[in-house]
Amino acid sequence: MKSANMYNYPMYPQGEMSSSDGKGTLKDYLKHWKWILISLIAMLVAGFVYIWFTEPIYRIQASLLVKEGKDNVADEGLLKQLHIYSPNKVVENEIEILKSNSLMKKVVDSLGLNVRFFRSTPFGKREIYEEAPIRLVLSDPTPNLYRADLEISIISPTTVRLNDWVYPANQVINTPFGRLKIFIKQPVVYSNEPILVQVMTDPQAIRYYLSKLTVEPSSSTSSVLVLTIEDAVPAKGEAILNQMIVNYNSAATVDKNRVVASTLSFIQARLKLVSGELAALEKSIENYKSVNRITGMGSSAQALLSNLQSNDAQLNQVAIQLSSLGDVEKYIRSKKDNRAALPATLKFNDPTLTSLLGKLTDLEVQRNLLARNSSESSPLLRSLDDQIATTRASLAETIATLRSILINTRSQLLATNKRYESRVRVIPGKERMLMNITRQQAIKNNLYNYLLQKQEETALSFASIASTSQVIDAASGSPEPVKPIKALILVLFGAVGLLIPIAVIRIKNFFNERVSGRSEINQATEAPVIGEIAYVRHEFPVIVNGRKRSVAAEQIRALRTNLQFLREKPSDSQVLLFTSSISGEGKSFLSLNVAVSMALVGRPTLIMDMDLRRPKLHKALNMLNFRGSSSYLTGEATLDEILQQVPGFDNLFIISCGPIPLNPSELLSGPRLGELIQELRTRFDNIVIDSPPIGLVTDAQLIGPFADATLYSVRHNITNRSYLKLVDLLYQEKRFPKLNIILNSVKNKYSYDYRYYYYRKSGNDKPNLLRKYLLH
Repeated sequence: MKSANMYNYPMYPQGEMSSSDGKGTLKDYLKHWKWILISLIAMLVAGFVYIWFTEPIYRIQASLLVKEGKDNVADEGLLKQLHIYSPNKVVENEIEILKSNSLMKKVVDSLGLNVRFFRSTPFGKREIYEEAPIRLVLSDPTPNLYRADLEISIISPTTVRLNDWVYPANQVINTPFGRLKIFIKQPVVYSNEPILVQVMTDPQAIRYYLSKLTVEPSSSTSSVLVLTIEDAVPAKGEAILNQMIVNYNSAATVDKNRVVASTLSFIQARLKLVSGELAALEKSIENYKSVNRITGMGSSAQALLSNLQSNDAQLNQVAIQLSSLGDVEKYIRSKKDNRAALPATLKFNDPTLTSLLGKLTDLEVQRNLLARNSSESSPLLRSLDDQIATTRASLAETIATLRSILINTRSQLLATNKRYESRVRVIPGKERMLMNITRQQAIKNNLYNYLLQKQEETALSFASIASTSQVIDAASGSPEPVKPIKALILVLFGAVGLLIPIAVIRIKNFFNERVSGRSEINQATEAPVIGEIAYVRHEFPVIVNGRKRSVAAEQIRALRTNLQFLREKPSDSQVLLFTSSISGEGKSFLSLNVAVSMALVGRPTLIMDMDLRRPKLHKALNMLNFRGSSSYLTGEATLDEILQQVPGFDNLFIISCGPIPLNPSELLSGPRLGELIQELRTRFDNIVIDSPPIGLVTDAQLIGPFADATLYSVRHNITNRSYLKLVDLLYQEKRFPKLNIILNSVKNKYSYDYRYYYYRKSGNDKPNLLRKYLLH
């Protein structure tokens, strides 16, 4: 008998068609589309609920132009010469200043932002700002205040309820939370609805609002800064940004005025001293003329005095500049941790020194502002310190050069003075004395006039100091909330709604050790799958007859057609062996219905119950089991005595098991089994053998050599995947002739509805698009 295992034959479609892994996986998920849809709808509803109960957040923005270049004040006078105002603004430094703790603290203190008010709503508590009917002032709070939730209700114009206590309003009260003062705004509507109050410490409030603030340039090359804050109350956000801009401009102006005030203080002190000396000299001249009866000096004395006064004025200018150079040199040599404003310097003719002083002043102002909110290890501070050190070194070299020049000039002027003084000696004594006194008066008078001029210039600078920034757009809030982002929330919740059932399916499949589809069989073994049989509920085991047109019945008929291609010769009889891995995988059901389908086409068919341990076929067909295959194998009966015709089927016969023997394997190993099969081949075109499961006993392997083809039943979601290795081993070792697999009881009804819809009662009952997709 031929038992070759390598063969090719055409197959009629049997349920699940071959497809890519991706499409197959998608089909596995779409089988559970109802649960996925329910999960999606539930999560979308949860998303809407989340949106309703989440406090809406608005975006408030303001734009600020940081002016670059020199201020108008620097066009003339002392401040122009010293470049006190910053020539250029570093945008990064200004961003750090705007985000500094010190600046935010001023905003918190100005607006009372450490106290927040809330009102209860059906969707949770919502913050209020201008609508708050009360104002809470902290006189002497205790630590409990910052940990407690306060509820304040207005009872009357003069009475409030704080949690469970009643207190007078608009005055300082002693509470368990410290000394407080609760102001009632007028007018107010009195109600029992409490106002929820949350109090933060200053550091907490500063961190809270700074975390919501962003400051960034409008573009990489722009000096326009965009200030953005997100808050639940647009009016509150607008007030924060506007107050921040006011405080920022005020801080920059104060720093500039501090430098100008230092100069003014120096000038006023000098004026006071020179004014006293000048008054004393004028009194001396008056007394000298009165005592000596002198009305004036001669023409030669006047000319000599004029020359002396001019030379003395130059000496005085040189002395002032040398003194100012000393102050500047002392400043640039001061310690880093003992910084102060630039000392007052009156006038330098050297443009290099003036430029370097202006640059140093600008760097010092920037560093002082930045140091308020940054540590000494900040990269920006280190960069400024490096620039300051370089500028100081350049200033030291310039000062040394200027001092040398001024000392030479002073030496020349002193030599000139000596020549004039030698000529003074020839003038008469009274005129010479008057000339000396007048000369001193002229020196002091010139110095007094110079200081008066500088005092006026410096005083005018206070009025002309302008802000280094300009408000382009005042703070304004967005008309619609920017958070929560409804579309994004719904997408995320929808994604979670899809992922939850998919994850559950994936986890279930991961831990599922049972065969769930044809693809798993193809991956585990090279044995061909000859057909798939859909799951069907039935009371009678035979589902194939002339009246039934179910999906499973049609698949049995398709399997019958495929089995014809396993014949060696169309005219020869065919012996089919049905087996499985374990009991309960449907081999008896399959063998019975395949035999019935073959009998229905008019071919004499025999079904043999060779499961000598747990026979079932006689019970399924309500047949007698007094004698059967075991009786023939033991020699107790002949073939005609054990052969029975199945009622209702003219061409279907059965050989039942008969009495269950004690030694089934020994009986099957004897020669009578071969004789029985050989005699049956002469009487029947089709012989279907129902054998025991392979995974339990060896009976099927003893019957296998007498069969033409072996049909191995694998039940969907019942057979363990580990048994597929056994099937592959049997196939590779060719222990059974023409081993084929039948995937039985497949519970994926959508895989078959489309191909067999025309067997239903209604010709218009076609599958929907989803079912059609599952098939293609």
